[in-house]
Order: sequence, then structure tokens, then C-alpha cells
Amino acid sequence: MSRTRARTTLRTTALAGTAVLTAALTACSGGGSGSSTGGAGGDGKAKPETRISVNLTGKQAKPGSPVRVTLADGKLAQVTVTDSKGATLEGKVSTDGRSWTSVRNAAPGTGYTVEARDANGGSAKADFATAAPEKVNKLTLAPGKNTTVGIAQPLSIVFDHPVKDKAAVEKALKVTTSNGTEGSWGWMQDWSGKDRVDWRPKEYWKSGTKVTLDARLNGVDSGADGGWFVRDYTTNFTIGRNQVVKVDLDGHRLKLLRDGRVVRDVPMSAGTPGGEKASWRGKTVLMSKEGTINMRSETVGLGDAYDKMVDYSMRLTWSGMYAHAAPWNAKYMGSANRSSGCIGMTDGNARWVYEQVQVGDPFEIEGEDAKGTQALNNGYGEWNLSWSEWQAKSALR
Repeated sequence: MSRTRARTTLRTTALAGTAVLTAALTACSGGGSGSSTGGAGGDGKAKPETRISVNLTGKQAKPGSPVRVTLADGKLAQVTVTDSKGATLEGKVSTDGRSWTSVRNAAPGTGYTVEARDANGGSAKADFATAAPEKVNKLTLAPGKNTTVGIAQPLSIVFDHPVKDKAAVEKALKVTTSNGTEGSWGWMQDWSGKDRVDWRPKEYWKSGTKVTLDARLNGVDSGADGGWFVRDYTTNFTIGRNQVVKVDLDGHRLKLLRDGRVVRDVPMSAGTPGGEKASWRGKTVLMSKEGTINMRSETVGLGDAYDKMVDYSMRLTWSGMYAHAAPWNAKYMGSANRSSGCIGMTDGNARWVYEQVQVGDPFEIEGEDAKGTQALNNGYGEWNLSWSEWQAKSALR
């Protein structure tokens, strides 16, 4: 019995805006009455050609839609779509086996190779490229990768350009936690004026929780004036010690609680009540530990009231509210609020607090000696909203 090596011939033509690929296949032929595989059946007729169409064609295909591969006859066995960097698009074959659709969209400025195989062993291949984006949107993530943060730290994303299609962007953001923590995204305008979206849990994180963000944004359009995303982003972090800093503005005390127990209770002096020098109240979040910094009153709209080098500085808001060492105000600590808005402590107490706290720890500030509640975007103010109020800020609600 003789065998001939299978030969595949591919033909590409244009039809109604799609790439049509035809594979004429000749498989092994064997002797014997009534038996056939490949190019000729028992009646001597040629086997049908494999015909596949792809919805995106040419070198300037419009990005932002899934890749769809359709088979004219028979059933698809496998489709692989590979981009110019070697990454593949995941996809699914339809229940009838006639088509395949990618899960994600084709990204802008990217070349793709489509390889398809049908159930009879026929194969076809096509190439296309998407048009380059006129504008690219990028983002900044917090917290940073592989960090350990406090129980109030939200995931926070600030975008370089406006995000008009917030729902499309939010759908691409996947948060995974090690213990199934419930949470929600909420949109706002950042203090900088840029669009921002944060993810906070329903309640404070549990210590030890591991969190991963998979922002599968490559190929997502921000909408008008925003531009396209041309890459994915990831970050991961772990929740550290369960500790809360409680600040009593009226009692002039600061307490550090760990696992619900008071570790230390120190006297402090907060902002002078009755005007712009008063402190903010509310549940705020330690944004950063900045050490020794120069604080100048004109940067927060208080004229030339002060210009000092300040030690053990812990930022609580974008508007300039800190907890820090304030030895010049020692006589008021524990008895009166006489600062320019910050929470001041002695050098020794400020140093101890600075060494103990973690970025992401909540500072729960209470009392009447305040100028109001911290705004949502003035740092991380989302804990001042009820759970239902926060959920309402999602673009998918």
C-alpha cells in the first residue's frame, strides 16, 4: 500500500470586508473498495475546501473589538491568535463549532497572526494589524507592588487622561483576595483634578489578607479625549498588623490600638478651632511616612505663618494635614488645640508613633474642634461614606 504526503494549499481573498482563507487539503489515500480519506471520497468527488473568515483585516484595522473567526463548513477544532509580542488572545469556540471569538479586544497598534484548524485537520492562517492610537492613557497605582500596608488602605488608580467610558474600564479591573473580601470600586476626581477610581472593602481589611489587582486594560478605550490603554497592569500587596490610631480632638489625646487593645496613649495638640487652622475630622488613612520635611504655610493658604523643618511627618491628607513632632507647641499638648491644622506631639512620642504605624493605617479623628469632615478625594476619604454610598460610586451599579 502506498501513501502520499499531505499537502496544504492556502488561498486568501477579500470578501465583504473580511479575510477569507481557503485550505485545499489532500490527506493519505488508501486502497480497498469504499474507503477514502482526504481529497477524494468513495464516489471520486473532491473533498470540500476549508473556508475561514476573520472580521479584522489589513494593516489599519479598527482596534477595540474582539477577534472573530468563522468557519464556512464543518467545525473548528482550534484557533490561536498571537500578537506581535508573542502573547495570545484567549477565546472560545461557539456551541455549534462554526465560530471562535476572543475574550479580549484587539489592542491598538498591534500586529496579530490568526491560525485556525478544523475538525478534519484543515488549517488556515491570516495576519492583520490594528491602527496606532492617537492618544495613549496611562495610570498610577497605589499601593506599590509587594508592599505591606494597614487595614484601611484602598486600591487607588489615578489616570493620566479623562476616563469617559468608566464602565468599560471598571470591567477590566479584577481584584482577587486570599479570603474572599467583599469590596467595591468607586469613582471620583482626584485632588490633582484627574479621574481616579478606588477599591475599598466593605469593612477594614483582615490582617494577613493577600490582595492582587489584575488590570486587563490593553485594548480598552477610555472614551473621548482619554485615549487607549496599550498595556495591562498588576500590583499585589499584603495587609499588615491590625492597628488603628484614634485621635480625640476635644480630649487632646492620640491612642494607638493594636488588635483592639490600647498600646500607647499620648497627649497632642491639634489645629486651632474656629477657622482654617482647625483640623479635619473623620476616618482618614495614613498616606505616607515622610520623615523630616520643610513645612511652609503659604503652600496651604495660610500666608507666612510658619516655615519649619518638621520631624517624623506622617501625611494624612493632600491638603497638608499631618501628624508630626511639634516640640514648639509642647505646653498645649494634652490641654488645647493650638496648631495650624496638624496633630502635634513631643519629639519622643512622635518618633514612637512614626516607628509603629504603617502606611494604610486608619486615623479615626473625632471631636467638635474641627472645620468639617475630610473630603472624599483629599487623600483617602472613602471610609467616611456608608457602604451603600460607596457602592453607588461604582460605574457598574
